[in-house]
Amino acid sequence: MIQDLPFFLASLHRAYADGLTPAEALRECRRRIVAAEDPGIFLHLAEESELVAMAEALGPFDPVAMPLYGLPFAVKDNIDVAGWPTTAGCPAFAYTPEADAFLVAKLRAAGAIPVGKASLDQFATGLNGTRTTGPAPKNAINPDLVPGGSSGGSGVAVGKGLVTFSLGTDTAGSGRVPAAMNGIVGLKPTLGSFSATGVVPACRSCETVSVFALTVDDAHAVFRAAAGYDAGDAYSRDVATPGPGPVPQLAIGVPDKVTRKFFGDAAQEENFDAAVAWLKAQGHRIAELDFTPLYDIAVMLYEGPWVAERHAVIEEIMRDQPEAVLPVIHEIVGKALQFSATDAFRAEYRFRDLKRVAEKMTAGLDMLCVPTIPGLCTLADIEAEPIAANSRLGTYTNFVNLLDMAALAVPVMPRADGHPGNVTLIAPTGKDALLASLGRVMQAELAGPPGAMGWEMPPLSAIPAEAMEGEIVLAAVGAHMSGLPLNHELTSRGARFLEATQTSPDYRFYALAGGPPKRPGLVRCDGNGQGHAIAVELWAIPDSQMGSFMKGVPAPLTIGTLTISDGRSVLGFLCESAATATATEISACGGWRAYLNDETAKAAS
Repeated sequence: MIQDLPFFLASLHRAYADGLTPAEALRECRRRIVAAEDPGIFLHLAEESELVAMAEALGPFDPVAMPLYGLPFAVKDNIDVAGWPTTAGCPAFAYTPEADAFLVAKLRAAGAIPVGKASLDQFATGLNGTRTTGPAPKNAINPDLVPGGSSGGSGVAVGKGLVTFSLGTDTAGSGRVPAAMNGIVGLKPTLGSFSATGVVPACRSCETVSVFALTVDDAHAVFRAAAGYDAGDAYSRDVATPGPGPVPQLAIGVPDKVTRKFFGDAAQEENFDAAVAWLKAQGHRIAELDFTPLYDIAVMLYEGPWVAERHAVIEEIMRDQPEAVLPVIHEIVGKALQFSATDAFRAEYRFRDLKRVAEKMTAGLDMLCVPTIPGLCTLADIEAEPIAANSRLGTYTNFVNLLDMAALAVPVMPRADGHPGNVTLIAPTGKDALLASLGRVMQAELAGPPGAMGWEMPPLSAIPAEAMEGEIVLAAVGAHMSGLPLNHELTSRGARFLEATQTSPDYRFYALAGGPPKRPGLVRCDGNGQGHAIAVELWAIPDSQMGSFMKGVPAPLTIGTLTISDGRSVLGFLCESAATATATEISACGGWRAYLNDETAKAAS
């Protein structure tokens, strides 16, 4: 029955292939919204006739031409939809745009159907979701908790299974905090990958539209359909949007025991420890970091002159219609008047210093993993401490956009009290696909049904470990392997991990003299029974990047053809045999990572 149909992308598309029409699905979508009896979720809701008309205009089911065919979605009410009012949570600010936001137009072209405008903290200023002029949306999991903000309606609409996905925005965590509070996925993409044309800005220099979805795969599918360069947006970037791939062994930074913050929420701390333990059990290298520089950056977003960006947007209405702006927004945004241009430059200089410290601290890491929120936040907490409790929600989110990083909030195992757990993976700009690659596996392995409906997630689709057209397969054998010091020379060129495997048993392996970094040498032997199978990683590197990569390969290493255990021939790292005279043979270790682990164990004993 359609009433029982989960609104996952895969479930809806399977139903469409079996004969369900988008009009029937959109009628069911609106029925669910009405049945939810939560007037705080939507500030504007399309009539059924309008939804049916949009659905019927799609034509026959074609998921290739329209990868988001027939998916209902909600739009945060600071993003334009043609003919629907945009209020930014302030009725006095309202206007009715003639055109869709650039992003909304792209989603429509991909087959998605907007159903309404979702509630938000006024002018997207807040992380708790209750700074509204009307009723706040009710948390999908527990009505005593805040919905999260500022994209509160967007998070709850997905958490309650009313839509397949929703659009939020994210400056300080508004696209991630509601995900943790409602047990769903929150994607904060690389800045500039989504156009901001037709979006009411909050802090234009460091914000982005975000995506909420029930699964990582659904969120990334929306990202791939919606991302694109917009010449009309000065902050737009042309960002690559590959799909997720196999997960390599990664180097992942986490807050250390001294500087982590949970504000007394022991269940949250235990849940985060369990998620980190799982990562370690998968073979990822965990590095504990002093998070103090990141916290210092986070504080600057609201307590420094960046708040003036918010004032630049609403200065006129604050001056001419002060009663239309909520008192808490006045208090926060009004701080902008305390800062001078001199203060702004001083803050920029301090930020640059802290950013340099953060870059050194995270050098050699593939990503960070943090709690999405330091602890749950109740309505009573916000009533007692409207600003302090809200600020605590941003502990692990506020620094991300200032540092121009991408982030993905992922459901993990439930907390001890039953509330869904959630961690955020954070990676350098442009690494959205890497976040999705790990995030989808984490959710599938650790999390229960997303949101509040009890829907079992669809199985993960298989990802072929093969190069695409325009890519070259390259075997990494040493410091270029995932999680090791030179891996960035591959990933910075857009290389994708394919698989971990072995060579044929025709090689000898050496630890070369010199360094750092330490390097191995792989030498083919004569096939006289003296060879070994050596662990390698296969990476797909764009054709256009291979030349610049090879220029950086130092003697005695070379790029040549080597044989994989299944008989394939691929390009890979080899070594001139003359260099073995001053090297140490380590063939018996079976690979570079095993050798390094053995050396570490010897040093520790």
